[in-house]
Amino acid sequence: MNNAPIGIYDSGLGGLTVWREVRRALPGESLVYLGDGKNCPYGSRPREEICRLADDAVGTLVDRGCKLIVVACNTATAAAIGFLRRKYATIPIVGMEPAVKPACLATRSGVVGVLATERSLDGELFRRTAARYGRGVQVITAPGRGFVELVENDREQTAEAEACVRRAVEGMLSAGADQIVLGCTHYPFLLPTLKRVVAGRGVTIVDPSPAVANRVGQLLDEFGLHATPDRLPAYEFLTFADEAYRQHLAAKALHSLR
Repeated sequence: MNNAPIGIYDSGLGGLTVWREVRRALPGESLVYLGDGKNCPYGSRPREEICRLADDAVGTLVDRGCKLIVVACNTATAAAIGFLRRKYATIPIVGMEPAVKPACLATRSGVVGVLATERSLDGELFRRTAARYGRGVQVITAPGRGFVELVENDREQTAEAEACVRRAVEGMLSAGADQIVLGCTHYPFLLPTLKRVVAGRGVTIVDPSPAVANRVGQLLDEFGLHATPDRLPAYEFLTFADEAYRQHLAAKALHSLR
């Protein structure tokens, strides 16, 4: 048993979609969430810069005594997960696996859409997964341009958001996609808007966050890291931005549980 917290890191607010699922799946665990904020978005930054930012964030969570760390950022996972696992080899680190496999296995039309950041779509992890499971399936990718900024500014339910979503998915829908994969942890905050856009088209939206929470639970089992049953969990929010942003993180986290 281990009462140390689980650390969850993202470029900003997006990883709260993973934080929410981890909290639901493992209600007895304490969580420390670090949303960079200062350098968000990561999507078009050079790989070397993302790796440095991810190292700073994970190092901060290690210094906080976290027993397991979730890199709840697809872009940081694509750029840095191998480096992070080598540098922090004594701590289990969970990354964001592109949910292409379940989408390709479930498609009926043979067309799968993937929404992600430019850096994630250019990453080796995505290319390898798509090549492995996308045989015989048309995989159409598109960057969610403006999605991260919409979420960071609490504009998910605006007409602007709906227009951005429509532009991003129109090519996928025209090609007959019946599965759309969310390849950035910010994107599930746009799920209500996305559902309105694809309504009536028989499209399944694939959010990998519950699978990540399940993987965290498996690793707690494997390494004997579960908190003791009598432990009262605590939730902490950190950022490299200012106090106003930290309070924004905490408020958005609580709102996400409704």
